[in-house]
Amino acid sequence: MTQKAEKKISLRPLGDRLLVQRIEQEETLKGGIILPDSAKKKQEVATVIAIGSGKITDEGKTLPMPVKVGDKVLMDKYSGQEVTVNDEEYVVLRAGDVIATIEE
Repeated sequence: MTQKAEKKISLRPLGDRLLVQRIEQEETLKGGIILPDSAKKKQEVATVIAIGSGKITDEGKTLPMPVKVGDKVLMDKYSGQEVTVNDEEYVVLRAGDVIATIEE
């Protein structure tokens, strides 16, 4: 089994922010009709690509990030800032916008 090659990203999130990439799912309706991209709803499931160093408390301590690179996460529907880097679409969001991790 071959693993996917690591992506080289020139965007590094700061603090308690994450860089995630939505997992695209092809949607086919009953009867075999495939929905175009413009008719699909945005997916809330994403893969963590990069993480910041963590949130710094008032006492100066750094809290560890609740996720790690490679985790699949469920995020708030309208959270984060969408960015495009090297023709790839990503979302930068706060760790608090992650609802859950998905374990398979």
